[in-house]
Amino acid sequence: MSMPASAATDLGEVPDLDLVKRSQAGDTRAFDVLVTRYRGRIYAMTYHLIQNEAEAWDLAQEAFIKAWRALPNFKLDAGFYTWLYRIAHNVSYDWLRKKKIQGDGEFDDERTEHRVAAGAEATPKGDVAPDTALRNSELGQRIQAAIAKLSPEHRQVIILREVEGLAYEEIAALVPCSLGTVMSRLFYARKKLQEQLQDVYDTTL
Repeated sequence: MSMPASAATDLGEVPDLDLVKRSQAGDTRAFDVLVTRYRGRIYAMTYHLIQNEAEAWDLAQEAFIKAWRALPNFKLDAGFYTWLYRIAHNVSYDWLRKKKIQGDGEFDDERTEHRVAAGAEATPKGDVAPDTALRNSELGQRIQAAIAKLSPEHRQVIILREVEGLAYEEIAALVPCSLGTVMSRLFYARKKLQEQLQDVYDTTL
């Protein structure tokens, strides 16, 4: 789906829901703007979940195709990105199931969720947080490798929280899962990252 640069510029500042309405009426130019607006974030999400660059682009494209086809059923009182994210999430997990990729599965959300209080600090103490290290060229590859060892569920919440900067409530709505599950997954994921990058934490204490 491509469009003239002038048309993209004209629609570039239009809010999501207005673009959705136009798209539902058959305006492919409006949907092109939505694709341009969110393709980077959707690709990043699929890549971090499946850890395969080429496949991630294909899955992101598949998610947008599914979104276009499902657009007539989109409810205008919902957030478009949340809706799109769930489509991409489902596409990614379908791929993982077909490949039978589970990642580190030693953690049981249901068993552990009640042990993490809603107001608890969800990250181990230390001056180097995962999002800071991701921006550091020297540590970036190590951080990526450590994140890749997490299960898809734990990679997902770490990226949403530390890279996209979403609140716990927003993550719970996107995944979707309970707030307690978000907290417990974050706690576990950060603990595992700290274990794998202990030397980094030690030098900052």
